[in-house]
Amino acid sequence: MLSSVKIKWLKSLSQKKVRKHEGLFVAEGEKIVNELLESPWEVLDVFALDSWDHVVIKGKNIRYQTISEKELERISSLTTPNKVLAVVRMPQYNILDVNLSNNITLLLEDIQDPGNLGTIIRTAEWFGITNIVCSMQSADIYNSKVIQATMGSFIRTRIYYAPIEEFLVNIPQSLPVMGALLDGDNIFEKDLPKQGILIIGNESRGISEATHRFITQKLYIPRAHENSNLPESLNASVATAIILAQICR
Repeated sequence: MLSSVKIKWLKSLSQKKVRKHEGLFVAEGEKIVNELLESPWEVLDVFALDSWDHVVIKGKNIRYQTISEKELERISSLTTPNKVLAVVRMPQYNILDVNLSNNITLLLEDIQDPGNLGTIIRTAEWFGITNIVCSMQSADIYNSKVIQATMGSFIRTRIYYAPIEEFLVNIPQSLPVMGALLDGDNIFEKDLPKQGILIIGNESRGISEATHRFITQKLYIPRAHENSNLPESLNASVATAIILAQICR
């Protein structure tokens, strides 16, 4: 049986400031927890229903506790809790270690919707992106909504947080920097580089003026036709998917 103190602590990990202080986050659901248990990530605690197949933790140095459905509901952030919840240590990544050679690095400027961020991470993995740099104002990767939306892709993708201008000013000058903009070149008429940085801007404001100066190749996803009733821009995660698909084509 879970103590009230344990329940309070687990629920407190839904707050970014507590996660940052503790260096821990919560992951939920059979798929994500099972993938974490099979990865190099450090899982500290597992709380699960008796119906969860706990054979995956045998031989591992992990604290395990069987709980009731009512207890799972109390500690879960999901509308419909899914059998198991784990407490996991956050890995520490140094922005100086990011590999910019022979690949595309995704740079996200102030992506604030957790669902968008999670979907972008999931999409990025599909197209072979292994490094994502987020601005300090972007949503927290360890937000439960982000974790769920990635469907486990966050485990295999290195997510860095850094001041955007400070990061860009220190990259090699020869490295192409692409940006998704409304005044860019038609992506379907350009040969896009297989190495470089792709910048995706904020959902409503796009890429900031301060970041514009670093862009060496402006990209635009054309509309099927011009119509004043069409949306002004695409959703950030959809735009990311289209551009990455064209780069990989």
